[in-house]
Amino acid sequence: MVFSSLTFLYLFLPLAVLPYFLAKNRTWRNGLLLVLSLFFYAWGEPKYVVMMLAATVVAYAGGLAIETLRGRPKACKVAFVLTVCLVTANLLVFKYANFLWDTLNSIVSTGVTLPTIALPIGISFYTFQILSYVIDLYWGKVHVQRNFFYLLLYVSFFPQLIAGPIVRYSTIEDEILHRKETWDDVEAGLKRFLLGLAKKVLIANNVAALADMIYQGNQSIYGTALYWLASVAYTMQIYFDFSGYSDMAIGLGRMFGFHFLENFNYPYLSRSATEFWRRWHISLSSWFRDYIYIPLGGSRVSRPKWVRNIFIVWGLTGFWHGAAWNFLLWGLYYGVLLVVEKFWLGKVLDKLPSVLRWFYTFFVVNLGWVFFHLSDPAFLSYALHVMFRWQATDWPRVLTANSDILLGILWFPLAFLFSFPVWKKLPRPKGWKGALAADLGYGILLMLCILYILSSSYNPFIYFRF
Repeated sequence: MVFSSLTFLYLFLPLAVLPYFLAKNRTWRNGLLLVLSLFFYAWGEPKYVVMMLAATVVAYAGGLAIETLRGRPKACKVAFVLTVCLVTANLLVFKYANFLWDTLNSIVSTGVTLPTIALPIGISFYTFQILSYVIDLYWGKVHVQRNFFYLLLYVSFFPQLIAGPIVRYSTIEDEILHRKETWDDVEAGLKRFLLGLAKKVLIANNVAALADMIYQGNQSIYGTALYWLASVAYTMQIYFDFSGYSDMAIGLGRMFGFHFLENFNYPYLSRSATEFWRRWHISLSSWFRDYIYIPLGGSRVSRPKWVRNIFIVWGLTGFWHGAAWNFLLWGLYYGVLLVVEKFWLGKVLDKLPSVLRWFYTFFVVNLGWVFFHLSDPAFLSYALHVMFRWQATDWPRVLTANSDILLGILWFPLAFLFSFPVWKKLPRPKGWKGALAADLGYGILLMLCILYILSSSYNPFIYFRF
């Protein structure tokens, strides 16, 4: 079930909100959220609920063991390491087993083929949430959760379960039992949800269709211009797709009294690759910073060790996104960029006009998404060849074969416009007229989204596969 489906909008969400606010007792509200969250996850893949439950059981038992053994450091460390290994093993098996075995077979033929292991939706996200709880507990940053069902609620809470943001236990530790829902939060959450829905349905889906048209079309008639167009279309798609989902998740959480941290801060405003990763998928980049980069020594080490730390973090970041070589390449690509900016390019960029720094950043980020998107090495190589070696586009044949390309291009101005904080700078009438106009605008936005969902079957979510 996806947030941008009619099933969710017309059935699940109303049936979740109404009983929730009718229940006055906190225990009942939490219980209802837990049942709804498990049902939400089981809607598409009921068998994988067992895996999530098992991972939570391990974290719960491991957390109790860590707390019990707090006075015995060595035993406590053993409990911690064992818990982390067991939780991580779940992710390694289901996400990376086939990839690692196929890689081994390509080097040393074993003659044995593993059965294909399906990837459970959201496993990367909820695994990282569980690990953050276990690690923070071991470090003494959070209290042990002695109620299994409350820990399960944290892991399975449906707004952020399958595509993030990665919510730290410390963020909502107090809100599990002591949150206060207000109508202001409900209103703000609903509006945030609608903005995210519009990002996803009206912008991401349309520019995505353009990217797919080009990448999956007749390559013999596509030249350099269209390949760059496809890359920019995907650049816009992944931002509006993922940030839209994050907006919807944050909005839904707020409706139920939970306040998640922001996951995007207009990343395409960035003037360097370093700044980009302070603005893009903040919950993931901060996770790797706090749990991998800093424990490795962070920047408080020698230059060679810092470079090592950067490449470890970005190699892992790449592989977190998927078990494929293009994701590793994408991660290491950013590792190289950050190292170069740190030791040389950053000083050059500081002397350039802001607009040139922006062009540089958008170019390298856009190129990075090509590595990210195209998993077939042969096609990736071909696409890069066409992009960087001029090849004319056969426009008459292109438009004859697919006139929708021009229609897709029309969405570009809107995508570029709203990738910047123009929404915050729009004039807002004050008083009751302003409130009425705003509510009317949100109502129109919802109607447009519904009409689009009804008229189109094209509704992918990029980060569902991670």
